[in-house]
Amino acid sequence: MVDWAEGDPLEVAPRLLGAVLTHGGVSVRLTEVEAYAGPLDPGSHAYRGRTPRNAVMFGPPGRLYVYFVYGMHHCANLVTGSDGDPGAVLLRAGEVVAGIDRARSRRPGSSDRDLARGPARLCRALGIDLGDNGVRPELVPGEQVVQISRGPRVGLRHAADLPWRFWATGDPTVSPYRPAAPRRAGR
Repeated sequence: MVDWAEGDPLEVAPRLLGAVLTHGGVSVRLTEVEAYAGPLDPGSHAYRGRTPRNAVMFGPPGRLYVYFVYGMHHCANLVTGSDGDPGAVLLRAGEVVAGIDRARSRRPGSSDRDLARGPARLCRALGIDLGDNGVRPELVPGEQVVQISRGPRVGLRHAADLPWRFWATGDPTVSPYRPAAPRRAGR
């Protein structure tokens, strides 16, 4: 799995589509990801350098970088690049392919399509939280995705126009695109 993660996040991201990530008794086939190019990318958590929060992004590759957003959601990235060269691929969405009852118990009231449709939902379905920051996930090749679409990343204010989001074309588990909400004056 580490070989998958070594290299530029823009090359690693589309290779991850179709791979199966297993954690917490649930397996998800990845259908959507976003690349983040470290210090070269204003959208990346590593853009302004190493901090205690983002230290995992600085290597080695093949580990999860897990963070907490909006005071309520966990999101997970697969660290890419090489040791000391931060890069990551946000795991945005997928289809639950094993452990569906456990995923349903973690996301009550969700349709099966929506169990892992979005980065916070994916983490919730898999049971990923801050305690998993830095771990090597169980990630194995799946069926190769033949048609891959590409477009802007979701919800970013900086470098929002870069087409670094990749998804399995037509897959119903892909999350909807939403640009960043404009900031109100005074913020």
